[in-house]
Amino acid sequence: MKDLKHLYYFEKLLEDANNDLVRQAKAEGRLALGYTCYHMPEVLLNLDGCFSVRLRAPRTGSMEIATYYMSNATCEYARALLERGLEGGYKFLDAMAGVDVCECMNRGMENMELLGVNDPEKKDFFWCNLDSPCSDDEDCVAHLREQLSRKILKPLHENYGIDVSDAAIRKAVERHNEICRLITEIGNFRKLDNPTITGYEFHILTLATYVCPKDLVVEKLRETLEELKTREPDPKKKFRAKVVVVGSEIDDPELISLIEDSGALVVADRFCYGSFPGRQEIVLTEDEDALTQVCRNYLQTTLCVRHCAQHKVQKRLDFAAELARDYHADGIIYEQIKFCTYWSYERALASHVMHNEYNIPTLSIDRPYMSRTSGQLRTRVQAFVESIEIKKIKAKKKREVK
Repeated sequence: MKDLKHLYYFEKLLEDANNDLVRQAKAEGRLALGYTCYHMPEVLLNLDGCFSVRLRAPRTGSMEIATYYMSNATCEYARALLERGLEGGYKFLDAMAGVDVCECMNRGMENMELLGVNDPEKKDFFWCNLDSPCSDDEDCVAHLREQLSRKILKPLHENYGIDVSDAAIRKAVERHNEICRLITEIGNFRKLDNPTITGYEFHILTLATYVCPKDLVVEKLRETLEELKTREPDPKKKFRAKVVVVGSEIDDPELISLIEDSGALVVADRFCYGSFPGRQEIVLTEDEDALTQVCRNYLQTTLCVRHCAQHKVQKRLDFAAELARDYHADGIIYEQIKFCTYWSYERALASHVMHNEYNIPTLSIDRPYMSRTSGQLRTRVQAFVESIEIKKIKAKKKREVK
């Protein structure tokens, strides 16, 4: 297929946390608010005068210093962020909104604060460690609302003079929803028999919406959507199977590229930093305050394995199967970063259930934070693709016999 007009532009933005658009927004006087997790409602970090930056550590190499503080048996994502912070890579931030979701991220955020990775010249800088509930009932909604009011909105208003009113939140939701609509429409092209956008390209676009000021990427997203409406697919399919990728944090587009180079086109992304969840619209009504509705939305839509109530476990399984059906996938790849406590349990359970109860071919893998050079991972994906092809051949022969 012909290259997308703005793909290289978006790729360049992902090479550095403090990218060109972040610097542009900072030069305009806006506040850069860092965060790491879906459980920190992103939309509240995008009030007028602010923009959210979901933290990454692109081009990570050695993590020796972070390993000293956290040990080599902890999540590499958390260690990579700490290492980048110690290198001075996050001094552009004006606040850091962490979330108490797992022991590794807790320890990573604690070390960042204690070791002073923020710019000491920024006297109004504040740290937050949000206590996110483990379920989605109304008591949990009330708890999250109180946490966000006290730990995020109050310091934003008192330290920086940010408008945190109901009207301001509703305005931020409207801007958020525009990005969500664009990403959803772009993603719908992956449902085609021969999709006109690859998983790698889609992941690049989606990642950019997490790490850049949204208003500065929206126009190029609109142009990309229009471009895709007339983009011609390759006459001959370059993939041998379609897969849904489900699992933990993926902010490295090279992992998606590795999977696709192995013959499996990624048609849906149910992982942290993907479009499910995270790029679905937030619907607000007028009969309740916006903050409460935002809290309820995030708790009810999260597919994080930290939510271990039975109805949430079942929802994750059903949703993965629904994605495989809606996007015409041949299989599912369940992945986790090494040493991820929550996903190590979910991956073992779900990969068994999807294969045996939903009859969906499933590959289960664990991986390092940066996977681009993993020959073992490439071999496993190739073997999975071949197993899907063999299954299709056997099913065809069985139909012919009948």
